[in-house]
Amino acid sequence: MLSCFILTKTSSMAFSFVSFSFVHPQLQNIVSKFTLFDTILFYLLDPHPTVVANKLLTRKKFIDNGKQFNMIACSWIQFMVHDWIDHMEDTQQVEIRAPDDQCPLKSFKFYKTKKVGTDGPHVNTGCLNTRTPWWDGSVVYGNNEDGMRRVRTFKDGKLKIGKDGLLQHNHKGIPISGDVRNCWAGFSLLQALFVKEHNAVCDMLQEHYQEFDDEKLYRHARLVTSAVIAKIHTIDWTVELLKTNTLLAGMRINWYGFLGKKVKDLFGHFCGPTFSGLVGLRKPRDHGVPYSLTEEFTSVYRMHSLLPDKLILKDLQTQVPQEVAMEEMAGKEGEKRLSEIGFEQMLVSMGHQACGAIALWNYPSWMRNLVPHDIDGEDRPDPVDMAALEIYRDRERGVGRYNEFRRNLLMIPITKWEDLTDDQQAIEALRQVYGNDVEKLDLLIGLHAEKKIKGFAISETAFFIFLLIASRRLEADRFFTTNFNSQTYTDKGLQWVNDTESFKDVMDRHFPGMAQKWMRCSSAFAVWDSDPDPKNYIPLYLRPA
Repeated sequence: MLSCFILTKTSSMAFSFVSFSFVHPQLQNIVSKFTLFDTILFYLLDPHPTVVANKLLTRKKFIDNGKQFNMIACSWIQFMVHDWIDHMEDTQQVEIRAPDDQCPLKSFKFYKTKKVGTDGPHVNTGCLNTRTPWWDGSVVYGNNEDGMRRVRTFKDGKLKIGKDGLLQHNHKGIPISGDVRNCWAGFSLLQALFVKEHNAVCDMLQEHYQEFDDEKLYRHARLVTSAVIAKIHTIDWTVELLKTNTLLAGMRINWYGFLGKKVKDLFGHFCGPTFSGLVGLRKPRDHGVPYSLTEEFTSVYRMHSLLPDKLILKDLQTQVPQEVAMEEMAGKEGEKRLSEIGFEQMLVSMGHQACGAIALWNYPSWMRNLVPHDIDGEDRPDPVDMAALEIYRDRERGVGRYNEFRRNLLMIPITKWEDLTDDQQAIEALRQVYGNDVEKLDLLIGLHAEKKIKGFAISETAFFIFLLIASRRLEADRFFTTNFNSQTYTDKGLQWVNDTESFKDVMDRHFPGMAQKWMRCSSAFAVWDSDPDPKNYIPLYLRPA
């Protein structure tokens, strides 16, 4: 077991992981005896993750992101991450001890990330993903055979769902769903909504293809529902996250091509991805590299600052708000509260509440003393400091720090703190933690501190990874290219996907009238009482960026 308390004393004396030539002379004899393992420990703890979390992440006062993004959008990204990524853990535990008394946990334990050989020419080791990285709806359907069988009714192709429209639970109070690790009520709500969507697709298919048995109905409905999820993320969620005309055009081109939906509906996919989009290509494109989701992708999706301290429940009759601590909405306790609240009140409440901004000093304090779950949804015995753990994980998994990350993306690195931000308070705090060594700046801190493009809820550095993987997830998958056809999806299944343009369309299907009664805005991912997007008569491709 690794104890980090002694190391924190020396790690405050700034020296580089790459070279020992900068070590204080009195430490030369000690450092010369260090092994490679000792050196790695210094890198992992320099500066100490809890110090970084205390000085630069912990929420001082909740900062929301205005009307751009609501709590449905916040839950959606967890819904997606649980579809894509979860690192396999080693059996060895690590313990991090805080160097001062300001931390909510004086120490916390967690399992190391399991490293495996890659047999690759450039990277010797990597990490295993326990979730399926494809856009296959595994967050609803499960990541393996046992998980997939657990959620099925084995009747008419359908999945299990409670009479109240929420997820069913086992005898321990854990949801019966495709992924139950580290869940909270908002995430569980989206799982239930897309179980309802799957079952509705089954009803539609059964009506038109009466010869289909349970297995065929299940498989076709899963393809259709997974494609609906992918489409919503591409042309609805992402364009609210990056709210500019350029991104609106770009993401629609990804799905429909430059000629747009009407032309693609009439003539199908022709003339390649530029004119008809990535969806429907004749064959997948992997650019010579087998598809996977990268460690960099994992890192830029660290967005816990979106979570507030309290959920504001809107009474649908009196509209009197009630505040509930977010801790009470997580895990088994959160499932109990959700069953009391009900589907409609929860969805309307989330629609009306803004989520947090991805910024310094906006990381939820309640997540710094958090009880994590194992893959079966059971509580683990040791609470963790998620803010400090996220800093540690990037270092442990070999993700480049901020400047190295930007160099690898062919972006200009910073040479001084003023290149990163105009906020003098942030600059002073960065100097306190990292001194004047900008090369030590952790990626997560850089992404939160970076000046943002107008309309972007995330940094430009993170956006580069978003842009690359958003396309790759579609063009590398045969179910969005070679097999995106009526033979695979059925005619009616493909029409279902084509007719669904937004999360609001799914809401309208299962809760008719909800959007009309409660929404003023254009997208269900914006705060619902905000103004709709103004009408723009200039063609999309002619609008200024």
